[in-house]
Amino acid sequence: MTAAGLAGLATVLPTGAAAAAPGRCGEHAWCGPGLPPDERASLVLREMTWDEKISLLGGDDLFGAAGSGHTGTGHGVDRLGVPPVYYGDGPVGSRQGSGTSMPSGVSLAASFDTDLATTYGATVANEVRCKGNDVVFGPTVDVLRLPTSGRAFEGFGEDPLLSSRIGVGWAEGAHSEGVLVCVKHFAAYVQEGQLGVVGSRMLYNAVVDERTLREIYLPPFEAAVREAGVGAVMGSYNRVGGQYACEHQWLLNDLLKHEWGFTGYTIADYAAMHSTGNSLANGMDFEPWPALVYSPAAIRTALATGQAATSDVDEHAHRILRTMFAHGIVDRPAYPDDESQIDKPAHLEIAGRVAEQGMTLLRNDGLLPLDANALRGSTIAVIGDAADEFVQGGGSSSTTPYSFVTPLRGLQQRGVDAGITVVHEPGRTPQAAAEAARNADIAVVVVSDMMSEFLDKPNLDLDSGVAQFPPPALGNPLADQDAIIDAVLDANANTVVVLETGGPVRTPWRYRTRALVEAWYPGANAGTALARVLFGDVDPGGRLPLTFPDSDADTPTAGDVARYPGLGLDVHFTEGVFVGYRHYDAHEVEPAFPFGHGLSYTSFGYSDLEVSDTEVSVVVTNTGARTGHAVPQLYLGLPSPREDVPQPPRQLKGFTKLTLEPGRSASVTFTLTDRSLAYWDQLAGRWTVAAGNYRVEVGESSRDIRVDGGFTVPAPRRVR
Repeated sequence: MTAAGLAGLATVLPTGAAAAAPGRCGEHAWCGPGLPPDERASLVLREMTWDEKISLLGGDDLFGAAGSGHTGTGHGVDRLGVPPVYYGDGPVGSRQGSGTSMPSGVSLAASFDTDLATTYGATVANEVRCKGNDVVFGPTVDVLRLPTSGRAFEGFGEDPLLSSRIGVGWAEGAHSEGVLVCVKHFAAYVQEGQLGVVGSRMLYNAVVDERTLREIYLPPFEAAVREAGVGAVMGSYNRVGGQYACEHQWLLNDLLKHEWGFTGYTIADYAAMHSTGNSLANGMDFEPWPALVYSPAAIRTALATGQAATSDVDEHAHRILRTMFAHGIVDRPAYPDDESQIDKPAHLEIAGRVAEQGMTLLRNDGLLPLDANALRGSTIAVIGDAADEFVQGGGSSSTTPYSFVTPLRGLQQRGVDAGITVVHEPGRTPQAAAEAARNADIAVVVVSDMMSEFLDKPNLDLDSGVAQFPPPALGNPLADQDAIIDAVLDANANTVVVLETGGPVRTPWRYRTRALVEAWYPGANAGTALARVLFGDVDPGGRLPLTFPDSDADTPTAGDVARYPGLGLDVHFTEGVFVGYRHYDAHEVEPAFPFGHGLSYTSFGYSDLEVSDTEVSVVVTNTGARTGHAVPQLYLGLPSPREDVPQPPRQLKGFTKLTLEPGRSASVTFTLTDRSLAYWDQLAGRWTVAAGNYRVEVGESSRDIRVDGGFTVPAPRRVR
């Protein structure tokens, strides 16, 4: 972070229990902050009436949140010094009024930078807090199963390790701002559905084995709980193994609260609850607005009819109170709703930095970086409606930016500084686009897709999301963007194609491009970041956190309606652990661009690999002429202990982000734990390290391995 960014995050109120001003608890016995949170919660719970206990479990009534600005409110008990709790979205920025629109989650994941994830989480949480909220709904750590999933842009890609590490960084950053983190969506939430009905997130049942859950979809949540210490976990809409996730005994009680030791509280997604009795008995602590299933009347009825016990109500209320004490909510003054505390310029700069580090250079034959001196007096044609729009995903991760810099504006400003004429052509027809490109020295064509909560894209085409779910301000939804790109490439060989997409798209014209940049949904400072990347002020920092398939037919769920959108209500996860690049590697399918891929403006050499079953080290050297970012990635190929436990050819087990000057080297060490080597043994019901030979690969993507080796584990061992 720059000094300005640090200053912006340092000039706000003190965080958590460290706040100097008096809290709201008063003189009650449980108000001494030296007591353990559990004891404090028990003391106050003993003084509560049944009405007060029940009131803690449900948020605003049906009309309670209207006009408040908060995403939701949890009731307090004023006479006992228990304050209300205010909730705010979201994963890419505050949605309470306007805010700094951060790049999408997948853009952050593309940075492969855990420190940047911490800065990102702190920035979002700072604004959520400065709008008077105690809890932030985020981050989204759902591992991507379906490349066309409507919320692909919101999460951190297709790999559980990458999602875990970025998620932990995000949560730790938010905690540094004194905001309680609610990680989401638990669990096996992988699709929105088609046309709002077929395969709907509200209805589908994930038919998934425990190994697949444990190895693919649960690790980011486990890391958020065990490493980041998040205070809340949000339950998802779907069912898992026949039970709704928000009333799932195994997920919420057996696994989350008992096995993982989660001491916070569970929160249902909005309108995700179904049965009052089942939810009370099976581990759901809090229903936000509107509290219908957990309304006082519904809870009293469930208790009276024996669907749940009074001890269940006590347990849920105790968890909420304990979390409030543990995270300092009771011991500090209320956060004021005061936007003047927000350092908007500093946050805009941070958004730009995240965008730069997430921008992924997919192809480049030397056209980039653009040479400003050589282009003085030249013309750059910026083509496409998206070039002059603020492009983002839809749903609970959509934001209203304080301000934004479009790609066109960023390039125009850079052109003024460099004596370059930058013109814009909306490019609504191939003919108009070609004419603009033909009359320019350089063409930059900017295209976008539309991904949104509520609806999956029908395919990987650029235009499929726009045609199906057109937002009000995303240019011309009838434009054939692939045809626009083809026309520009025909007219001007010196063309840069910039994708502003929420996930992978088909790129049938890719071999004709001289340069191709994936910018994702790049946030409020998109134009500044894009100009800096295209002109080489900064090395493109991104690497793909998800695979770009060559065609829809190559994806893990293709051609199997049982896998997607499902047979009846059942969605069968029969691909098992072969999700994302694991699928492409196992089936020897050549993707358009593989997981982990991303080019630099320099080059890197890998040498001196040293391997053991506890540590892998390698030396990375900048062998080019420019300072650049390297992202060495460690993959392991695990031995298969039995025929019923197939293993992918490789799995990501470590990564780091380096910035190296020309000729400089850095030694990178990856630590391996038993968990790094383990698989989930369904027969034994535990993590196990198999005996056999382990393949070690280090490289620049899952398909660009630079050095390899191996080690042997002589005998199987149980992971403790």
